[in-house]
Amino acid sequence: MGSIYNFVGHADYYVLGAAAFWGIYCMILVWTRVAQKRFRTEAEQEQFLDKVEQHLRQGDFESVQTICDGDLRAVPMMVSLAVKNRNLEQDKLESWVMDRFQFDVLTDIDSRITWISTLIKASPMLGLIGTVAGMMGAFETLELATAEEPTKKLLADIRMALEHTLYGLLITVTLLTGMALINNRIRQLEELAVFGMNRFFDSLRESHQLRKFRAR
Repeated sequence: MGSIYNFVGHADYYVLGAAAFWGIYCMILVWTRVAQKRFRTEAEQEQFLDKVEQHLRQGDFESVQTICDGDLRAVPMMVSLAVKNRNLEQDKLESWVMDRFQFDVLTDIDSRITWISTLIKASPMLGLIGTVAGMMGAFETLELATAEEPTKKLLADIRMALEHTLYGLLITVTLLTGMALINNRIRQLEELAVFGMNRFFDSLRESHQLRKFRAR
């Protein structure tokens, strides 16, 4: 039985390492994804919207489309979709575009966050498995111990048990800290995108009204 406890304990090291690697990898992916989808500052977004509004006032939708083409940030993507479907009723257009923002931008991010959240919950349990295996090995060592047998094996089992607990907690704390930073970035992305799209839709509505006035 001692070999089984030893195998489980050592295998759990690899499982904890894989969990740590995958969690950090997902955090990097999410962080990079959010960085790709947001403007670095509100002023930078305002400059983009100023250019868009200038062309909207002139009714030059092709230029707006040209500005947005190839830009992977959320607001330019949504502006491009809105311009392509500008003949829809305004309320339906706004609802549809924001739904696309949720699906195209946030869903991919949420899928990665689900992995991170799962690892945050699982890491202490994975550490506990190694802890139990180490303690069971220590109890077996005590059971089979003789007066002449050294205590080195017993101490190694106890150390392995404590290490698993430590590693599981370290992974959890690291991922929790990373998630706090990521959630803050996502909230900034959503707030900035919603603010920018509200401004764009106001400008688009004014553009439609101006075109109707000129057509009279």
